[in-house]
Amino acid sequence: MVKRIVILGGGTGGTLVANRLRRSLDRETVEIVVVDQDNSHVYQPGLLFIPFAMTTADAITRPRERQFHPGIRFHRASIERVDVEHDQVILGDGVTLDYDILIVATGAILLPEETEGLAGPVWMDRAFTFYDLEGAVALHQRLESFPGGRLVVNVVDTPIKCPVAPLEFCFLADWYFQQRGIRDKVDLVYVTPLDGAFTKPVASRTLGNLLEQKGIQLVTDYNTATVDGSEGRLISFDDREVSFDLAVMIPAHGGAAYVGASPGLGDALGYIETDKYTLQSKVKDNIFALGDAAGIPASKAGSVPHFEGDVLVTNIMRFLAGQTLDARFDGHTNCFIESGFHKALLIDFNYDTEPLTGHYPTDVGLPLLKESHLNHLGKLMFQTFYWHSLLPGHDVPGVGSAMPLRGKHLEATPH
Repeated sequence: MVKRIVILGGGTGGTLVANRLRRSLDRETVEIVVVDQDNSHVYQPGLLFIPFAMTTADAITRPRERQFHPGIRFHRASIERVDVEHDQVILGDGVTLDYDILIVATGAILLPEETEGLAGPVWMDRAFTFYDLEGAVALHQRLESFPGGRLVVNVVDTPIKCPVAPLEFCFLADWYFQQRGIRDKVDLVYVTPLDGAFTKPVASRTLGNLLEQKGIQLVTDYNTATVDGSEGRLISFDDREVSFDLAVMIPAHGGAAYVGASPGLGDALGYIETDKYTLQSKVKDNIFALGDAAGIPASKAGSVPHFEGDVLVTNIMRFLAGQTLDARFDGHTNCFIESGFHKALLIDFNYDTEPLTGHYPTDVGLPLLKESHLNHLGKLMFQTFYWHSLLPGHDVPGVGSAMPLRGKHLEATPH
């Protein structure tokens, strides 16, 4: 009897896992179906570059169906709900898909409506986001005509996709306005609900120092309650105010809407409760999750589904064989952090280890927690790697799913 694996979401995680599974499983015994509501695969790290005219929407968008290996069926439709009890996915086009294994990879969505005033007239007028394609393009047009004033970058709540991207925006804005010759006319402010520039103390200290060096004000422990577009004010729950002429917002995030319409599938935020090591859901044994959709304590960075991929595929193959799931994901994450002027930093960490100084992936690799032109080139080259290696599900020699310790200065680990 043919088994069916249904993958919800044709983004990074869904695509690379579909391709890895197709290479590993017999087509005669396992059918793979990927469902997504559109046929546009966006290289999301490129969204950061659009506002600064460093790339275009066309350059970072490709058809989803062309990213799948032969033998993978792509079904374009919205997802209405998942019937967890009966192992079915009900789609918006009236089709019902039965599954033997369900993989949830529908990521996280932006929820500007969750913040009072943000989804009103201010949206795409005085407040923008670069976290989706439409917003990034609109923000590019606004920055081109921005004469100066107070530009505030605000993370409304966490968790968010690509947690370093708001900091990168600040650093690139500093560079961009210097290139335009108006940096002295622009006040840059970074407003975050965290108690520092970043979640990890070692990286937070380094990135906080970089903000200070570039003259970017840091406002911490700020929980935005209201956006007053007419007056240009952010108002926090404790009644603090931050004024702005232009706001770059990272709205609250949540899981895909269908999760909330699927009893028992997700948590209160719409994420799938998942074992952080095996990536098997806590909902039902035949449901797995990865990437931003998974409710695990890993960062919602683009590198995470890459490192999760071989762990998930191994465990699904063991599940099909009736074996114990023994592959374990260690929370491995790494992120390039653009810092402007053709430089970038790199951080590498996991569940148990802070970002450290040293090099990645070995002692002669890319420098960690240090600005360098080499890291900037690595960030730019990643797009080619993404389309031609990561999405097709290829193994990369020397870069495994587990965080490497070689090349890192372990004495930097805080006690």
